[in-house]
Amino acid sequence: MIHIFDGATGTMLQKSVLKPGMCPELLNIEAPEAIQNVHRAYVEAGSNIVETNTFGASRIKLNEYNLGDKVEAINIAAVKNAKIATAGKAKVAGSMGPTGAFIEPLGELTFDEVYENYYEQAKILADAGVDYILIETCIEIQEMRAALLAAKDACDLPVICQLSFSEDGRTVTGTDPQSAAIILEAMGADIIGANCSLGPEQLVPIIKELADNCSCPISVQANAGMPHLENGQTIFPLTPEDMAKWAPKLVEAGATYIGGCCGTTPAHIKAIKEALADVSEPIRKTPNPNLALASRSKTVFIGKDLPTRLIGERINPTGRKKLAEEIKNGSFISVKREAIEQTQAGAQILDVNMGVAGIDQAKAMHKAITEISQLVNTPLAIDTSDVKALEAGLKAYPGRALINSVSAEPDRLKYFIPLAKRYGAAILCLPLSDEGIPKTAKERLALAQKIIAEAKAQGLKDNNFLLDALVMTIAADKNACNEVLNTLKLYREHIGAPSTMGLSNISFGLPNRPLINSTFFTMCLAMGLDAPIMNPYDDSMQNALSASNALLAKDPNGRDYSLNHSGQNIPVAKAKNAVSSGDIIEDIKSAIISGEKESIAQMVEQALTEGHKTNEITDKALSAAMNVVGKDFGAKKIFLPQVMLSAEAMREAFIKIKERIPADSVSNKGTIVIATVKGDIHDLGKNIVSALLENNGFKVIDLGKDIDKEEIIKAAIDNKADMIGLCSLMTTTITQIDEVIAELNKSEYSTKVMIGGAVVTQEYADNVGADAYAPDGVEAVEIAKKLINK
Repeated sequence: MIHIFDGATGTMLQKSVLKPGMCPELLNIEAPEAIQNVHRAYVEAGSNIVETNTFGASRIKLNEYNLGDKVEAINIAAVKNAKIATAGKAKVAGSMGPTGAFIEPLGELTFDEVYENYYEQAKILADAGVDYILIETCIEIQEMRAALLAAKDACDLPVICQLSFSEDGRTVTGTDPQSAAIILEAMGADIIGANCSLGPEQLVPIIKELADNCSCPISVQANAGMPHLENGQTIFPLTPEDMAKWAPKLVEAGATYIGGCCGTTPAHIKAIKEALADVSEPIRKTPNPNLALASRSKTVFIGKDLPTRLIGERINPTGRKKLAEEIKNGSFISVKREAIEQTQAGAQILDVNMGVAGIDQAKAMHKAITEISQLVNTPLAIDTSDVKALEAGLKAYPGRALINSVSAEPDRLKYFIPLAKRYGAAILCLPLSDEGIPKTAKERLALAQKIIAEAKAQGLKDNNFLLDALVMTIAADKNACNEVLNTLKLYREHIGAPSTMGLSNISFGLPNRPLINSTFFTMCLAMGLDAPIMNPYDDSMQNALSASNALLAKDPNGRDYSLNHSGQNIPVAKAKNAVSSGDIIEDIKSAIISGEKESIAQMVEQALTEGHKTNEITDKALSAAMNVVGKDFGAKKIFLPQVMLSAEAMREAFIKIKERIPADSVSNKGTIVIATVKGDIHDLGKNIVSALLENNGFKVIDLGKDIDKEEIIKAAIDNKADMIGLCSLMTTTITQIDEVIAELNKSEYSTKVMIGGAVVTQEYADNVGADAYAPDGVEAVEIAKKLINK
């Protein structure tokens, strides 16, 4: 069955009672008839699901209007209005929009604060009688994860998760539809979809990618195109007929829940309804059956017919005194370097272990997972026997992690499997029990089957498992190798899930261990090893893998082998980055690019001590690094989290420079006054731009949000600003940009104006006389550099 959502509520209310600066959700109490009229109009147009007017009715959002004490009253009134208007003719979805702020480390909110915010609202909506919980317009997967957990804990209603994607097909922080679908379905989302930001044409490929990567229903609520300004009015370009034309194509792509977002009206919904009258449900492609792990921005599949995936083992303090000491002292410099270097060396998954005696492992794991996930897009395996550390890591991870590991021991089954289900993690099945280590392959198979049976009884699926063959040393057991090989064979025959193992145990206590390890590795690959846990810097192992892939037809005709070796025995693994290249300027540049904010101050101190001038450090290291970061961001090699991390490292470098020399002698790239315009309480995008500008050497006067034109102009004049940055997210406030520019022209103060925000376009910037339009924070920095020449 195809379900028809309603369209935009704000668009309708702007035509009647909603004025700039008003809280739309308060109208549930102050103008209930207006809200009911909107719902009623959509039902009459054909909607069989309407959304409550509660998009911004969580405590965090209502606090923006000093209405935090009215959370319950507003949400209850909203549900009542929807129920009255629909009169049983349509279902009611309780809408929950984004907080407008990021979870740490991208922002200042904690995961638990966001969870509590959504739990409160979801519980009120559910108790008031909604039929669905709808989490919509999220631009960050970590916020969606917190909201989904909260909604599932608050009630047993179906939960709809709709992310908002940009023109590049990713969310603002880099999440692609494939990763989103895999992460959210694993966590228990009932319906997954996309809304806002784009028109229906741009959402078709996104909906298809969502549908191809999960088995749950797909929803879509597109904008009526991107808005533009005509005679002082915000106009959405797509007519009802235009929207209707794309509706069958969205169904063909996989959607069965279809409605409208910004700019859509009852006329649009009626046209969509009519266009879908004779359209059948889509025939969905079967999702990839292999095990999938995902970071915020990348998915890795593991399976028998896929290339071998390397799990990097180096973020583990066992037997590494220096790394253990650093973790104990709260330093994660080496942890982060290992993450970067293992990824560069070919590791597709990183194992993370914080097992240092005498520390708070949960705190250390949270820190490690948070830092690594901001730094690389490699999916992570959380390696711990500590339940608290496991949950801390799973909560902090903005993706789908692997739990390393779940054994058949009673406590592991009791505590680890529920955490895997709750946070949507996959599990590495380790065939151990409270009776000890099984010696034979048949015993290991039986234990793996026991773990899987228990996990599936608690809701995990067939493709949620990675099987460890359990490697022991041949120095103690002559049959150790044969039993591993037999275990791999039995796993493939009786379970079919992919397999893994830590390889190096096989040679413990023997001479020339690399020879034993690499030979054993090739034997295991031939028997079906899919994802070895190993040191990716080991050239002998990389060479063994390269040759084996060619021999086992995973590298057709040996093409990759030929490229890697060129007829010579050239190591396949990329060399580890040296801690120091011998050129401190180049080292600083590299540290900025990789976001090493902890070590950058010491490096700048060294450069200054060696006699390097501040301008040399700024131009050849800091600015040069951010140029590389900007290009990589533009090429979609990195995303906002990595950019923010580099910018933080840049900021630490500037702080150190200012400590060493008089402030007035430090190069100042210019002063910029930045603000969100009057009536608009959204400042997430502005805050990102502000931070990136400041961390790149500009002096930023951030006035905040909901700022009137007179205050903006006064601040520019008082601070002798070289540029004014204006942000608008709402169609109701975009015209305030015109008024600021007009006021600036009247003041006769000459400065540049850069504008941006979700509803702002280059066309609009040209029409209002702005000097530049910045589509994102990275571009804003580049524009500021070009327009301000100091």
